[in-house]
Amino acid sequence: MTGTLAEAAARLKPARTRHGRDLPRLWLVSDPQRLPDPAPALHRAPRGAALLWRPYDLPPAEARTRGRRLRRLTRQRGVTFVVAGDVRLAAILGADGLHLSEGLARHGVLAAVLAWRHRKGGRLLTIASHGARALARAGDLDADAVLLSPAFPTASHPGAPTLGPVRVARLARAASCPVIALGGITPETARRLPPGAVSGLAAVGAWRPTPP
Repeated sequence: MTGTLAEAAARLKPARTRHGRDLPRLWLVSDPQRLPDPAPALHRAPRGAALLWRPYDLPPAEARTRGRRLRRLTRQRGVTFVVAGDVRLAAILGADGLHLSEGLARHGVLAAVLAWRHRKGGRLLTIASHGARALARAGDLDADAVLLSPAFPTASHPGAPTLGPVRVARLARAASCPVIALGGITPETARRLPPGAVSGLAAVGAWRPTPP
């Protein structure tokens, strides 16, 4: 499945970050329950993809150990490494980017974000969004991209309301930075997104091993 998802991502119009770097169009997203160890999936990721690693609830020592292993692997594979929710851990690991949840972006991590952005030019800042307010906040924080979700029904949040392809496209057109679609993204649902609507595809389930 990931191969055809990679093909769908490759057809998207390229976008650039605030620093002029190419923004990854295909994103592998870890999940504490559904994909806690993204290392096997990384071996199937093409060069130029991105890993959004969410080390939620991991003890600090374990997060550093796992993070160093993933950092080595992403370098070997030519994959952009983005750490979610922890500015200090991202800096320790030499991550390529930092990702903030919608709640963190809303509740006062501006000083940490600014410190991150000025440590070294070119590092990514991505923000999670579920609607127009968070998209506007991402612009205020000078984000490089927004992960907009849930685009489609997803096993991570069964029964939760979804945006759907039309609203995803409408929100993306109004955004001040590139939008990456997340939530129920498969090769099939990616084809339902209007052409030019988003700059990237992000997924959890599509990267899980297919049962024999």
